[in-house]
Amino acid sequence: MVMSCCAMLMQAQPGGFGGFGRPAVDPQFKNVDYVGDGIEAHQMDIYLPEKKQDKYKVIVAIYGSAWFSNNMKGMTYFSLGKPLTDAGFAVACINHRSSGDAKFPAQINDVKAAIRFLRANAAKYQLDTSFIGITGFSSGGHLASMAGVTNGMKTRTVGTTTVDIEGTLGNCLSFSSDVDAVADWFGPVDMARMNNCEKVNDEKSPEAALIGGAPADMPDMISLISPITYVKEKGPRFIVFHGEADNVVPHCQGVYFSEELKKAGRLETFVSVPEGQHGPVTFNENSFKQMTDFFLKEAAKK
Repeated sequence: MVMSCCAMLMQAQPGGFGGFGRPAVDPQFKNVDYVGDGIEAHQMDIYLPEKKQDKYKVIVAIYGSAWFSNNMKGMTYFSLGKPLTDAGFAVACINHRSSGDAKFPAQINDVKAAIRFLRANAAKYQLDTSFIGITGFSSGGHLASMAGVTNGMKTRTVGTTTVDIEGTLGNCLSFSSDVDAVADWFGPVDMARMNNCEKVNDEKSPEAALIGGAPADMPDMISLISPITYVKEKGPRFIVFHGEADNVVPHCQGVYFSEELKKAGRLETFVSVPEGQHGPVTFNENSFKQMTDFFLKEAAKK
């Protein structure tokens, strides 16, 4: 899945991710260690808009890799970041530990540590953390969604299994890891219905690697890694994007998630892209504008 995900994104159009051939852009702050442990998986790049301000509201952005990569933060800005800095946001593109490095909940622990770090170090990086949005594509959409549905949550128990959602990474534990808005791009969010929209995948699937076992044998963990099971009436608002021709993460994942978010009053809109694939076509100028307009609207509330 990781190769097909990345390959499909790169094939969107000649010249780059998303199909617009964007040139490489250097971050103002590169390889920032948000945990302080010297691990590459715990680095982030922070990009600031060209239009100068004293400080900028923030979007955290997460790459897709089927949770197999621990260092693809550069691809994140190339895929999603430029429209966000053009809209006036600072963008923090983060690495996280892969499923080969550590099993879930390590990945969401990393995301939350990065958010706490940004709040703790806002002045140093010219950030206005009164608003922190989050976005990601594919497995990054899963982690962005997971961050949004677990605001204020320390642990979660399903059946006999308890996971530490917040974690204790880094030196900024007194700061909040809450986010204020979420843009999910074709993330896998209901692992119980990943296979033909009705059942779990097999023991060779990326989610099996994430939890360290066959999904059919670990129903508690399947629930615990599925953002759809956490949706509640309180929390940030979401915009969900999914291509109708996605052959990596089924389109029904976006449908199911949007339905649950709508019931809870948390859905801004579901953008279902005709002929949209796992990146190609789904990434387009109109959908990017819908994302930035959504974040601008939510940021204006702060």
